[in-house]
Amino acid sequence: MERRIKDYAVLTLKGMAMGAADVVPGVSGGTIAFIAGIYDELINSIKSINMHSLKLLFTGKIAAFWKAVNGNFLFALLLGIAISVFSLAKLITYLLLNEPVLVWSFFFGLVLASTWFVTKDIKGWNWKTVAGFVGGAVIAYYITVATPAETSTNLMFIFLCGAIAICAMILPGISGSFILVLLGKYFYVMEAVKTLDLVVLGVFAFGAALGITSFSRVLSYALKNFRNITLSVLSGFMLGSLNKVWPWKEIEKLVSDGHEVMIEHNIAPNTEVAEAVVLMLIGFILVYVLEKISAKKA
Repeated sequence: MERRIKDYAVLTLKGMAMGAADVVPGVSGGTIAFIAGIYDELINSIKSINMHSLKLLFTGKIAAFWKAVNGNFLFALLLGIAISVFSLAKLITYLLLNEPVLVWSFFFGLVLASTWFVTKDIKGWNWKTVAGFVGGAVIAYYITVATPAETSTNLMFIFLCGAIAICAMILPGISGSFILVLLGKYFYVMEAVKTLDLVVLGVFAFGAALGITSFSRVLSYALKNFRNITLSVLSGFMLGSLNKVWPWKEIEKLVSDGHEVMIEHNIAPNTEVAEAVVLMLIGFILVYVLEKISAKKA
């Protein structure tokens, strides 16, 4: 695909949006990729990082490797993601602690609209797609109500966290950040980002690289051969994840094995309702506008 400098600048902005979403526990960068119309290209580009392309790299055929892996696309996108993660980590964690209702409201509208638009891409509903949609929603809902664990800071476990979380990050509706919360390592990794702990970040990134290159092959095959069912499962994931991004929550503190565990329960709207509704609408409208722009380009 021929792109101009302006196109790559737009890709970087899309990457920044993905990075911002991935920082929030409950919102998936994969959702943003779907909204932005780059999901299939992203999965196929990641899948192209294989033994053949790596052989080109290690034998000094840099230009051939870059072309084989759609390097310009991946570089522009990863640049945007990195900019967001390193610049927004402090801001997002601050807002989640101090303005949680407003943050979750915006993302609730965004995810709700994303669910609707992904289901529109499903060509023909039948018992298989309905089952996939319901199954995806149930799985995502179960993940959102699972209790966060207290886990080891051993580097091998950090490696596994990277491999697991990255798979969720490219799945619409399943948040890699929330998986890190469940694994007990969200704030640990965020602290590593803020303090530039290169050892932790390097091990985590290595696990993520291995996880994403493996899982992308599964996703690419599913989208190519079972697209409608795959899209129905992914849209179900989005619907089920709405439980996590519901803005109004009550925090319950429990002590388990000597550790304090925070449990969230969704409650009826009780504060900042007007502001929350406005931000939900902004999130919904933003997705609508982005979808229309992507449709025109397509």
